[in-house]
Amino acid sequence: MVLLEDLVLVFVAGLITALATGIGALPFFFFEGISDRRNVVLWGLASGIMLSASVFGLLDEGLAEGTPAELLLGVAAGVLLVVVARNVILDTEIDPREYEEADFKKLVLILGVLTVHSFPEGVAIGVSFADLGLEGGTPILGFTVPLLAVFMTIAISIHNVPEGTAISIPLSSMGVARWKLVWWAVFSSLPQPIGAVLAFAFVQVAREFLPFGFGFAAGAMIYLVLTEFLPEALSIGEGLPNGGKPELAVGVVVGVLLMLPLAAI
Repeated sequence: MVLLEDLVLVFVAGLITALATGIGALPFFFFEGISDRRNVVLWGLASGIMLSASVFGLLDEGLAEGTPAELLLGVAAGVLLVVVARNVILDTEIDPREYEEADFKKLVLILGVLTVHSFPEGVAIGVSFADLGLEGGTPILGFTVPLLAVFMTIAISIHNVPEGTAISIPLSSMGVARWKLVWWAVFSSLPQPIGAVLAFAFVQVAREFLPFGFGFAAGAMIYLVLTEFLPEALSIGEGLPNGGKPELAVGVVVGVLLMLPLAAI
């Protein structure tokens, strides 16, 4: 039986990662904008963090919980979900400029697209809490929280900051109020706490699917990095020397190195 207080804790963890997206809008309270060079580095940083979290966190834990075949099946399912979801939503690409101008129906579509992007991150948080309450975790607010859950929550929170910045850039160019930049950044990650609760509840009821769940989250996130984050960074860096590739490489390496100490816990 899944306890309500456990669900609340997992929801709060997912909400923390969503709120972290709003931090990405805070620089616009002090500066007019962010240069393409810094933006490319930020996207690289986000990509490196997500790849580290997927490989050193989810895939590593998945191998400890199940067989390589189960893990690979989950990875394939995660990739398939993103591909199919994109097609269902007619492969729609939403420009953050549309947030401010959207009516209710458009906002529903936007939230659907955002779900494709951020729901897998919520799933990653949910499955990382699978061993909540078991020995080997760290005491937090009266709960015994798995170290993997701490790692994933921190990793995705840090990753979400550059995403919030990327969302704020076009909105800021429209003259959108600064406090609204924070709101729209957080809005883009709202599916994360929902995905976290659903994934946690599922693996608690069907524990045998836990390796599949780890693979699922890792596959979806790695696919998003390779097909969206890195191409977005290269698109932004087109006008930079060498197409912004050096800046992107620096960001990715820093993101990976930033997560290594956490992965070693």
